[in-house]
Amino acid sequence: MAAGKGTRLQSKHPKVLNEVGGKSLLAHVIAAAQQVVAPQDIFAIIGYQAERVRSAVKDTGVQFVVQEPQRGTGHAIMCARGALAGYDHVIVLSGDAPLITPATIAKLRDFHLQHKPAMTILSTELQDPSGYGRLIRKGKGGEVQAVVEEKSCTPAQRKLREINSGFYAFAVQPLFAHIENLETDNPHAEYYLTDMAEVLRKAKQKVLAVSTESPAEILGSNTREELVGLDRKMRRDKCTQLMASGVTIFFPDTCVIDADVEVGADTIVEPFVQLLGRTRIGSDCRIRSYSVIQNSEIGDGVLVRPGCVLDEAHVANRASLGPYSHLRPGSEIGEDAHVGNFVETKKTRLGRGSKANHLTYLGDAQIGEGVNIGAGTITCNYDGVNKHKTIIEDQVFVGSDATLVAPVKLGKGSYVGAASCITEDVPADSLALARSKQIVKEGWAKQKRAAKNNR
Repeated sequence: MAAGKGTRLQSKHPKVLNEVGGKSLLAHVIAAAQQVVAPQDIFAIIGYQAERVRSAVKDTGVQFVVQEPQRGTGHAIMCARGALAGYDHVIVLSGDAPLITPATIAKLRDFHLQHKPAMTILSTELQDPSGYGRLIRKGKGGEVQAVVEEKSCTPAQRKLREINSGFYAFAVQPLFAHIENLETDNPHAEYYLTDMAEVLRKAKQKVLAVSTESPAEILGSNTREELVGLDRKMRRDKCTQLMASGVTIFFPDTCVIDADVEVGADTIVEPFVQLLGRTRIGSDCRIRSYSVIQNSEIGDGVLVRPGCVLDEAHVANRASLGPYSHLRPGSEIGEDAHVGNFVETKKTRLGRGSKANHLTYLGDAQIGEGVNIGAGTITCNYDGVNKHKTIIEDQVFVGSDATLVAPVKLGKGSYVGAASCITEDVPADSLALARSKQIVKEGWAKQKRAAKNNR
């Protein structure tokens, strides 16, 4: 269920598109469900800003049901009647509870199919159940008679610690045979799916509950504080998982590591590192402090010095970066290559063993192996209308402060003199110089000072 606005978040965005652990609340729930059932059997019930939600998760392969207007969780299932016509059973998940695991979804499914009730409620026990609806059972561990919201509980019911998670399994036929019996006599005048427990019981249908031993799984995010709390737990759990697999993370509470990140064994992650999106890092790397790496692939034995920023970049084995390198989308850094301090790359391939160590911009460039790019070099790739490519072949030496005006090609083994502005292709094994002749005027500075003192 993903149709709500999430008023208490005080946000103009759909509730389920708020992010924790590097992706939306809804994306986490879909990812868990996809490990239990096929994507085409998953339906997202959307309503508030429906097209934004559809666009955000359409690549997952799930299907959509539109709830319009939004009149509660029971009404959401009413809207899905047509979509569910071909199914015998349905599992209902909350789109704002990102910690739910595939194992718990499978447990709910298996219990429901084994015991064959009309409705199965996923429950859990909390030390402090304040704010949650209580499960009222017929005897200890017996059938569920009703789910009572806290404000309607008697003093005895308030002492119960088993609560409703908001996750359910239903047999489709009795669900839709009785769902019209839901009423809207509540402060919001909405149809609540929770009330199906009592509706079905009155219809002599069996309602059961199965408990999860991990209460955190059912936590939703109704406020900003709860949203941040989920994010904190998810990221701490991610660090724990990575460390269990052989990754060293110093001061993990300072690191921001998204749920889909993968890191190889014996890699070291220093404090205040961000690893975002679908980043992949190999083994025996060292990611030093204040680096931000997003949707990038890093090979084995790579050193990322402090303060580097990578976005959709590829870095091969044993390369070194930084400090303060910026690899923009399309950057491909070859094996044993060096990208140094304050070097920026964009849509550039830097070949094996090549070096660009200082104060350089390399954009739309193809650079071969064993190339030296001197400090302050710039590839001038944009003429104000179009982007053009610079090609630098193997073993080229580019002197400091060179300006390479694309489109231009430097042949294999050629040299470019420092401070040259290169506008034409340079043949292999040639030296290119493109700067004005130095003029020295002896005594000029002395005359300048004397003129100033005589004023």
